[in-house]
Amino acid sequence: MEFNLWAQSIQARTESALEQLLPPSHIAPERLHQAMRYSILGGGKRVRALLAHAAGEFCGANAAHLDVAACAVEMIHAYSLVHDDMPCMDDDDLRRGKPSCHKQFDDATALLVGDALQTLAFELLSAADFGVSVQQKLTMTNLLAKCSGSRGMAGGQAIDLASVGLDLSQEQLEFMHIHKTGALIRAATLLGAYCADNQDKKKNAALDHYAKHMGLAFQVVDDILDTQADTATLGKTAGKDALDNKPTYVTILGLKRARELAKELHHNALSQLGDDAPRLTQLANYITERSY
Repeated sequence: MEFNLWAQSIQARTESALEQLLPPSHIAPERLHQAMRYSILGGGKRVRALLAHAAGEFCGANAAHLDVAACAVEMIHAYSLVHDDMPCMDDDDLRRGKPSCHKQFDDATALLVGDALQTLAFELLSAADFGVSVQQKLTMTNLLAKCSGSRGMAGGQAIDLASVGLDLSQEQLEFMHIHKTGALIRAATLLGAYCADNQDKKKNAALDHYAKHMGLAFQVVDDILDTQADTATLGKTAGKDALDNKPTYVTILGLKRARELAKELHHNALSQLGDDAPRLTQLANYITERSY
């Protein structure tokens, strides 16, 4: 119950921060700004925002600074979902329980929404009024850029598209998801840590270890839910990976072994944190035990 209340408070403050940081829908170009707000507001688990805040609390960061980091990574995540749903990618009509951006608006608008959300994320981290040091801004901007680009999330998506219909090994699948899903999970966690004025190398190393394992755990659970949950629960088309002949942890390992792997990754993620990181522990439990 305590964790649920904390998570709800972080989700609410992230929603409020996004409302303020996004361009108003009445400002030109109105349609683009309406689509940006449609694509990121009012939905989603905000796992990456929760990770940023949990890691930041662990390191003693200022909550207002964490809001900026959380919004930046949520914008990158939302842009990736908008592009991922387009006909040239995964071609999905449903996202977060409502029509995908390209279905609600059009393909060209959806493409621009992704572009605009991506650049706005970096605008936030580099803004003069962010409140952290110049060195922190540089470190955070560099991290998010690397984790979003060809050696991170975008590269993982490219590997995913090239892997349709292939029989991948577990190692190949992990390599793909370390980039596609795990890179942004890692970015969210470390962005929270980098908001702290005093950097603790030991804590940062433990958080990096945590994030790498939780990034994979998140994807394993996603693959399990894709075969077990329905569309209404997921807020996106259930069973689409199987329909698209994509390799997943379930198709490669089987359902039983995939569940075991999620538990192993959860255990490994927590192995270096110690007893003074209750929020991160609770968040790891939530990620591996969620139903959508």
